[in-house]
Amino acid sequence: MHNVREMLNAFVGGLGTLGETNPNEVNAFMELLGATYEPKAIDLKTKELLSVAIGCYNRCEYCIVYHSYKAFEAGATREEIIEAAMVSVAFGGGPAMAYTVTLLKECLDEFEADFK
Repeated sequence: MHNVREMLNAFVGGLGTLGETNPNEVNAFMELLGATYEPKAIDLKTKELLSVAIGCYNRCEYCIVYHSYKAFEAGATREEIIEAAMVSVAFGGGPAMAYTVTLLKECLDEFEADFK
């Protein structure tokens, strides 16, 4: 089992720490994220759901943790997040399913109450 809240905090904190020694790179990354996640033709919730699906497909643990939290924050429901992840399973097969039924489920169980 993962401590997904600890993983979330480690990722966010790690960006801050790295930004102290590598501000150009971290700021460039954060600007890219800001531009990418700005609501335009696609709203923020949909972009976060896409990110959860891509994270499961790519088996990126920190992506799954961060974007499942951000999906809840953007107003997504548990059911929407699971449905997005299941799209990744259609493309990624067993590995995407493994991350969906383990790490993503742990994230949903941990973070859902933060947004009720």
